[in-house]
Amino acid sequence: MTLRLLGVSKRYSSAGEMIHAVDRVSLDVAPGEFVALYGPSGSGKTTLLLLAASIMQPDEGKVLLGGQEVSGLSPRESARYRRELVGMVFQSFHLINGASAIDNAGLKLLALGKSLGEAADAAQPWLERVGLAARVGHTPSEMSMGERQRVAIARALASGPRVLLADEPTGNLDSKRSREILGMLAEIVHERQIPAVLATHDPQATVFVDRVYTMRDGRLTEGLDVELQPLMSQ
Repeated sequence: MTLRLLGVSKRYSSAGEMIHAVDRVSLDVAPGEFVALYGPSGSGKTTLLLLAASIMQPDEGKVLLGGQEVSGLSPRESARYRRELVGMVFQSFHLINGASAIDNAGLKLLALGKSLGEAADAAQPWLERVGLAARVGHTPSEMSMGERQRVAIARALASGPRVLLADEPTGNLDSKRSREILGMLAEIVHERQIPAVLATHDPQATVFVDRVYTMRDGRLTEGLDVELQPLMSQ
């Protein structure tokens, strides 16, 4: 399935001023393609991912996955779209503190109607894939930041999503762990042949993706804007 954003815009009103968070953005991401949205905080990266996930609806334009429009869905339809087709990875992990790694990784499957045993069976291979075979019974408080992010990645992938959206997944990690996570995501995207979009302010992400776009003031341009690199490395 190809992810397509066609002229999408999202505006906010703040203190009487109209803010163009996303301004007429068009983007195609093919199956097996890993695309990075590179830019500082406030540039519109996260808003664009939320539009692709149907968490927000665009003021203008369309979002399509596999030719089917997913913008303009009802709240119930949007929730179903995310449960069944979207894998999301966040910077803040969103793990349940008292639950084990395998329970956290299987959480989305429970929402899809799977039993505890079925969810665990589906999550186990993904925890092994992300290098946590020996940590499946550990809770987030017993894990490092990198391990927590790996659990979040396993959770996003265990349900077999048709698109992967990652919002600053290395924002809480050091350079070594960031490279490991980015390399793993790239490998899985290419292997599973799903479109993937990564929002990042990390310049080293460009090594692992197939295409890079810079976001500035809600607008998208192809390529890496080198003028922004000093700002985002501070």
